[in-house]
Amino acid sequence: METNQWRRLALLGALIFTLQGCMTANTSQAPLAATYPVSHQQKMQAAHHWDVLAQHESSLIAESLSKSQIAVYVSDDNTQTTFDRGFKNLLTSQLVQTGTTVKAVPNNSAVISYEVEVVQHKSRDKIRQEEGTWTLLAAGVAVANHAVKNWGTPTKLLIPAALSADLFSGSLVDESNFEVIITTNAVYRDQILHSSSNIYYINGSATEHYEQQTKTINVKG
Repeated sequence: METNQWRRLALLGALIFTLQGCMTANTSQAPLAATYPVSHQQKMQAAHHWDVLAQHESSLIAESLSKSQIAVYVSDDNTQTTFDRGFKNLLTSQLVQTGTTVKAVPNNSAVISYEVEVVQHKSRDKIRQEEGTWTLLAAGVAVANHAVKNWGTPTKLLIPAALSADLFSGSLVDESNFEVIITTNAVYRDQILHSSSNIYYINGSATEHYEQQTKTINVKG
């Protein structure tokens, strides 16, 4: 077979292979995994954060009830956990601050209640860092390297390190496999006048603040 014929056969084979790839490139035996756009979620780590949520919810409730002028009553049903008791008092205080009429009894008032659901993710992929994170870290390494070469004593290295810690340590927070969903409702008779849900990361050791703890009692004989 002549050289030209070999070349034509090789070209034809490559073309067939390419066409086959084009035909299968947009097909799959199962849905492909896709990621969501980068978003941010707050992490609750202090009782002050509960007060921030109470302030946010009280403003929403006051806005929802502004036209009806209905008084509110914060339900006593949620008293099982530390968060339940703390959030009830904080929400009551914040509602009073907004000028909302808060009753000590539920008669002829919208009942404010909230539900708490703790979510534990037992297996999920590592969360991808936000775009630019590694660039920032690389820049930090470059700065440190520059300092080692140009500063005379190791003691002087503590100055830029301390400055960096002061600037950036407050912005660092780890994601968690534990989240909490907090839903607040305002119900008047059979009508839901307000409902909103907020989702936060929490530390695994903090779940006892949000979940009712059960005790195991061993009985012998």
